Amino acid sequence: MKTFLLLIHRAIDQFNRLIGWSLAGLLLVMTVLIFWQVFARFVVGSPLFFSDEIARFAMLWLTFLGAGYAYRKGALISVDIVLEYAGKTLGCVLRIIIILCSALFALIMIKYGYDLMDRVSSQTAPSTRVSMMWPYMAIPAGGVVIVINSLGLLIDEALGTPHKPKQEVN
Repeated sequence: MKTFLLLIHRAIDQFNRLIGWSLAGLLLVMTVLIFWQVFARFVVGSPLFFSDEIARFAMLWLTFLGAGYAYRKGALISVDIVLEYAGKTLGCVLRIIIILCSALFALIMIKYGYDLMDRVSSQTAPSTRVSMMWPYMAIPAGGVVIVINSLGLLIDEALGTPHKPKQEVN
C-alpha cells in the first residue's frame, strides 16, 4: 500500500512540475506581450490590437493554475494558529478536514466553472475572436489542479510526511 501511495505521490509531483513550467510559460507570454504593447504604442506609434486581451487571458490561467500549485507547496495565505497549538493527533485531524474542505470547494469550482464555460462558449472575444470558452476554462482547470493536489496532501498525511510550507525570511 505504501508503495502505491509513493507512486501516486511521485506522479502528482511530476504533474506539479508540468504545471510549474506552464505557469512560467504563461508569465513569459504575458511579459513579452505587455512589453511589446508598450513598445509598439509609444515607440512605433501603432499599438497591437490583440496583446492586452491575450495577456488578460493568460493572467486568468496563471491565477487559477497558480492557486492549485501554491496550495500544494503550502504557499497560500493561511491562519494556522489553531494548528500550532493543537497536539499532534488533533493537528493531523484538522489538516485532513481542511484538505477535504478545500477539495470540496474545488469540486464546486469544477462543476459551476464548467457550467459557466458552457454558457459563454457561443460568445467570442472582441479583439481575437476566440471563443470565451477558453478563458473561462481556467476555472474548472484550476479546480482540477486543486483536487489533484488535495490528494497529494492527503497522501502526505497518510505517509506521515506533511508538506511544510516555506518559512518567511524576516
